[in-house]
Amino acid sequence: MTSFYEELHKSEKFSDEAENIQSRATIDKWIFRLLLLLIGFMPLIVMANVEEVISPLVSNVELLSTGVKGDLFTHYKALVVLIITIVTGVMLLVKVFFMDGKIHKTYLNYFLGLFVVAIVISTIASPNISVALNGQYNRSDGAISWLCYVLLMFIAMNIEYPKKAVSYIMYSMVPFVLINLYIITMNFYGADLLINKSELQKFISLFLPEGANISEESQLVGTLNQWNYMSGMFAIMTIMYLTWAVTVKKWHETIIGAIMASVAITIMFMSVSTSGFLTVLLLLFIILISVLLTEKKGQAIAALAIFLVIAAPMFHVLAEKNIRVWNESFGFIIEKNPYLDEAAELIKTTNVTYASGNAFELPVLPERTLAAGSGRVYIWDKTLELIKERTILGYGNDSLLYNFPHYNIDSRAGGWDENTITDKPHNAFIGVLYGSGIIGLLSLIVLLITMGIKTYKSLLNRSWTIFILAITALAYFAQAMFNDSLPAISAFAFIIMGMLIALEQHKNKENISNGRND
Repeated sequence: MTSFYEELHKSEKFSDEAENIQSRATIDKWIFRLLLLLIGFMPLIVMANVEEVISPLVSNVELLSTGVKGDLFTHYKALVVLIITIVTGVMLLVKVFFMDGKIHKTYLNYFLGLFVVAIVISTIASPNISVALNGQYNRSDGAISWLCYVLLMFIAMNIEYPKKAVSYIMYSMVPFVLINLYIITMNFYGADLLINKSELQKFISLFLPEGANISEESQLVGTLNQWNYMSGMFAIMTIMYLTWAVTVKKWHETIIGAIMASVAITIMFMSVSTSGFLTVLLLLFIILISVLLTEKKGQAIAALAIFLVIAAPMFHVLAEKNIRVWNESFGFIIEKNPYLDEAAELIKTTNVTYASGNAFELPVLPERTLAAGSGRVYIWDKTLELIKERTILGYGNDSLLYNFPHYNIDSRAGGWDENTITDKPHNAFIGVLYGSGIIGLLSLIVLLITMGIKTYKSLLNRSWTIFILAITALAYFAQAMFNDSLPAISAFAFIIMGMLIALEQHKNKENISNGRND
C-alpha cells in the first residue's frame, strides 16, 4: 500500500514539473516577444507631447524657466519602456514564485543591484529631485528610465531563448532602419517631412491638447532626437548587421545583413556627426579579425564586398551634396577634403577671418574657439568640476541643465558662445557619474569590461552568436563616449547585454551536459 502512494506521489511530482516546464517556456516566449516589440517598435515612436515643466530655477531664459513645453521624441518612448518593463517584470516574478523558475547566478547580479541602489540614493539626495526622477521633458532619461534599463537587462538575463533569437533581433530592427533611411534622406535633400507632409503632422499631433501646434522651425531628422543620437545609434546598427553578415551561416542572411549594414552606415553619414564614424572605425578592426577566423571565409568576404559596393558610392554621393559628410567622418583623420571646392574654401576663410576680427576688436575676451570634440572637452571639464563636490551621491540623473555654469566667459574659448545653454554632458559615462555618483559609474564600467571580455572570448572560441551581441554592446559603449543616453538607445543595449548573458549560460550548460569544455 505504501509503495502505491509513493508511486502516486512521484507521478504527481513529475506531472507538476512537466506542467511547470511548459508554463515557464510559455512565459519566456511572451517575455521575449515583448522585448522584441520594445526594441523594434519603441524607437519608431514620434508623437508630440506637452507638459507643464516646473523649473528648479527662477530665470527669464526659456530653457531654464517654468512653463508649458513640448517634445516629439522621448515622452512616449519612455512610457512604452516603463510599461513593458513592468509587464515583463511581473511575468518573471510569476515564473519564479509560481512555476519554480530559477534566477541565474552571476556576479553581474551584484553590480546591477549596486547600480539600482546608486540610482535610488542619488535621486533621493538630488538637489533637483523631480528632474532626477523623470529626466528633462525632452530626454526622459531620469531615474525611472535608468531603473527600467537595469531591470530589462536582469529580465533578459533570466529567460530562455529560441535558437534563432539573434536572427529575430535582426529582423525586428529592419523597419527601424528603413523608416529612418527615408526620413533622414528627405531631410538631407531639403524636403523635411514635418514641413512637407501635413498628414504626418496631424498624426504626430494626435495627443496634443487643443491650440497646441508643432513649431514651423521643427525638423524631423529621424525617429531619434537629433543628429548625434542618430549617428551613434546607426553606428551600433552598422556594427550589429555587419557582424551578423560575416559570421552567419545562411547565405540569404549574409546578404540581408550586408545590405542593412550599408543602409545603416548611409544613415550614419547623413547624420553628419563624428561619434558614429569613430565607433565604426574602432570596431571594424575586430570584425575584420572575425572574418579571418570564421569557417566560411568566402561568404564573409562576400558580405564585406556587398557592404563596400553599396556604402562607398553612397558616401560619394552624399559628400558631394554636403561637404560636412566628409568633415564629420574621414575628415577626422584626413585633413584635406577632396569635396571642398574653391568657393567653399573662400567661405571657410572668410568665416575664420571674421572670427579673428571679433577677437581683435575685443582683446579683453577669450578668442572664440571650440574645444576638442566640437566643444565636448569644455563641457566635460566643467561637469567634472561639479562632480568633485558630489562624487559619492551625484546630482541625480539628467539634471545637468540646472547645475551647469551657464554664461561663463570661459565658454567662448571652449564652446564658442558664452550664451549657449548646456543641458547634457555629451558623454554617457560622465552623465552616469554626474547623476548616480561613483558607484553608478563603476557599475557601468563593470558592464563595459564584461562586454569586452565576452567579445574576446567569443571571438577566440568562435561563438558567433555571443560575439554578435557582445560587439553590438561594445558599439553602444564606444558611441557613449561622445553621446548621452536615451530610452531608444539604452533600452536596446541593456536588453542585448542581458540576452548575451542568458545565451552564454545556456551554451555553457549544453557543453557540460555534452561533456565538452569549449
